[in-house]
Amino acid sequence: MTKVFVTGASGFIAKHILRELLEQGYEVRASVRSDRRKEEVQALFRHAALEFAMLDLTRDDGWQEALQGCDVLIHTASPFPLTEPKDPRDLIRPAVDGTVRAMRAATATGIGRVILTSSCAAIYKQADKPPMQPSDEANWTTPDAPSVGAYEASKTLAEKAAWDYVAEHPGIALTTINPGAVFGPPMDGRFGASLELVEQLMTGKLPMAPPMDMVAVDVRDVARMHVAAIELAATRGERFAAASGTHGILELGEMLKAWDASLKTPGREAPVWLLRLMGVFSKDARGVLGNVGRTLAVSGAKAERVFGLEFIPVRDALIASAEAVKTYKLKVKTE
Repeated sequence: MTKVFVTGASGFIAKHILRELLEQGYEVRASVRSDRRKEEVQALFRHAALEFAMLDLTRDDGWQEALQGCDVLIHTASPFPLTEPKDPRDLIRPAVDGTVRAMRAATATGIGRVILTSSCAAIYKQADKPPMQPSDEANWTTPDAPSVGAYEASKTLAEKAAWDYVAEHPGIALTTINPGAVFGPPMDGRFGASLELVEQLMTGKLPMAPPMDMVAVDVRDVARMHVAAIELAATRGERFAAASGTHGILELGEMLKAWDASLKTPGREAPVWLLRLMGVFSKDARGVLGNVGRTLAVSGAKAERVFGLEFIPVRDALIASAEAVKTYKLKVKTE
């Protein structure tokens, strides 16, 4: 029986991947950072034969031992903040080093199949592409371009490091799954950063919407793609945008308002002059300015064709997120 190792098992996407794997009969070993995170995941899969390992993206300790006996690596672990860090290296180093560390452990233990969770952020900001032209898997974000934030750079450099690694180690078949903003139902009350945006849209924390669009996808589709890629030969050596559609943030708020008129969603977009003023003091405002006058749209057509799927509509994913925010009453936050 195929045994799959999943890193970052307590993450929003990873929990759905674990459920898909277990439902399809795979043996699974999963990594977490702490006993607390292990207990959190165990609570979701109490009756499953799920093994655990404690690993850190920034340290070599335990990686080879943890991956021993596994056939497939699904590497989801990567830092994902909602705000810009003071030092971009705080994101870039663990993302890149952690990816290479996982790939090296795969080589050392004889794993020949790797599925990496990347991002549309590694696709949609290619500096020499017309800014209003939608992107696809042929495009790569230019990590040192002025408009590129730390998270976008971290995902781009980590994915490039993975492809560079397999170019030197042809015994590994790599597939990358590149989701947009991931909405949909969380499996517990620990929300990802995308759902924190939904919370902000619902509660008046964004009195004006950032004047930008956002490519989005449902977490259930992202998980299905990761698991289907294990056996689907056509996915080997390919990257796939997990992208259901692209909408302005104001439009996302309008979708939520149509669902529940009592929500305090933004009524208009923030003017660019205000963002420029705020950008003097705020990295987050400067980050939004980097998205003005360009589209972050990425086509999901390749994924739909190769995987034979039809993406869940963005509205459905967004409402599923909003229902979860209401259920948990915003009391449980990420670390």
